[in-house]
Amino acid sequence: MIPVGFDYARPDSVDAALALLAEHGEDATILAGGHSLLPVMKLRLAAPELVVDIGRLGELDYIRADGPEIAIGAGTRHHSLEISELLAAEVPLLPAVARTVGDPQVRHRGTIGGSLAHADPASDLPAAVLALDGSVVLRSPRGERTVPITRFYTGVFSTVKEPDELIVEVRVPHTGSAGWAFEKFTRRANDWAIVGVAVADGRIGLVNMGSTPLRASATEAALARGASIEEAALLADQDTDPPADIAATPQYRRHLARVLTGRALRTARPRS
Repeated sequence: MIPVGFDYARPDSVDAALALLAEHGEDATILAGGHSLLPVMKLRLAAPELVVDIGRLGELDYIRADGPEIAIGAGTRHHSLEISELLAAEVPLLPAVARTVGDPQVRHRGTIGGSLAHADPASDLPAAVLALDGSVVLRSPRGERTVPITRFYTGVFSTVKEPDELIVEVRVPHTGSAGWAFEKFTRRANDWAIVGVAVADGRIGLVNMGSTPLRASATEAALARGASIEEAALLADQDTDPPADIAATPQYRRHLARVLTGRALRTARPRS
């Protein structure tokens, strides 16, 4: 399908982009890599009057150490996450997850900010940032605020981001040698996950197990009480609401969540 008509702007700075968002409010939307936005526009699930293209803003493309955290510009491509030596050393879960996103064409265009902003519960990177206990930095003409990823999502394709705000940065703590793992079950290599599990330092993020990315809180609590991996993994689907679609039933997704969580926890031993 062809999207409805829209105006297009390509600002030359973050401040110029913010000015456009402030002027047009809910009638404007952000375009970065386009792999999330363009499909929904073609299906006419979104019909913005103005598309603000920030895909070439170099000031949003970086990965750097900042005290106890790694700061990642919202415009950083998945491929950059995949090949970053800093992330490989300090937050190895992120490159491992980025490596599984789509195909090379997607990874060279898609951005971490776009992935988090799209708020698709079937997306891998939001669950990884959730397992890392990261945060999202939002900027608007009114100022800047940092939102923990645990409070960022409100529903399917829905976040706390206001219409005049832009994700400018993602922050994750150093994990270093702490245990981590990522398990993803798909029909084909490039497909969205039927279920995915990201583990980092005892925290567990679930892909496609509800209306938002979720933490397997019952499993985390069981492990903290000293339960075995096998016992704790059986609780991975607790307090989830997995969808039904052509790929799987909710019951099958619950089964996968338990199996993949156990597999990830067994793999996620501390590494030197």
